[in-house]
Amino acid sequence: MTESDKVFTGSIPQIYDTFLVPLIFEAYADDIAERIAALGPRMVLETAAGTGVVTRALAPRLAADARYVVTDLNNAMLDHAANMQGMDDRIAWRQADALQMPFEDDSFDAVVCQFAVMFFPDKVAGYAETLRVLKPGGSFIFNVWDAIEANEFSQAATEAAASVFPDDPPQFLARTPHGYHDVDLIRDELAKAGFSQVSITTLEKTSTAASAHDAAYAYCQGTPLRNEIESRGATLLDQVTERAAEAIASRFGNATVSGKIRAYVVEAVV
Repeated sequence: MTESDKVFTGSIPQIYDTFLVPLIFEAYADDIAERIAALGPRMVLETAAGTGVVTRALAPRLAADARYVVTDLNNAMLDHAANMQGMDDRIAWRQADALQMPFEDDSFDAVVCQFAVMFFPDKVAGYAETLRVLKPGGSFIFNVWDAIEANEFSQAATEAAASVFPDDPPQFLARTPHGYHDVDLIRDELAKAGFSQVSITTLEKTSTAASAHDAAYAYCQGTPLRNEIESRGATLLDQVTERAAEAIASRFGNATVSGKIRAYVVEAVV
């Protein structure tokens, strides 16, 4: 992972939430929210909340007396999430690093993290920090994307970018979002952090966009792939986006397009 992989600034949060969230994140947010809510937790922590898609799915499912602390390292993303959520006295918003959290030991019944542990520079340290703030018997539920080959629009965007920059292809999507899918490694790193009970479920869904261009725009301009493209050619962002749209249209059509997405849901208990 590079430093630019973690840069969600400028117009990226808005494009991410408008185009990418409904494309790939909402269905998995509903799934992970159901899993957390089924535990009946009173104290919930969300790490790396991004623009708040899980927050919006989980908050209505929690009890009226629950306490929900929502964190992210990136202030721009967290501000967007808070603005989208609306007033809810149960929710506290806080900028925090998932590897160095400002919370006491044994504070939470459940910790949830959607598609973000891939960005942790030290996975074991991040898992150990989560274990520290969980109460005995608490649950940590997170998800990770499978390999890029199992996620069709993401692969198309990456291949399109490579066709424009063949000598130095942007690899953000393959390197980071889709770069942490070895389930044996995940189990091993959770065990090193101190989790003893781990279950992993494969969850395949369908990603749908109103057009091939919308899908391409989501990936090329609503993720840090944009940073990689602009660093190679500041005027070529639209060209790469159009190239990705053409690639998606050639495989899935020009109108509403649907492609395969696949992820793993990990449940670890203290």
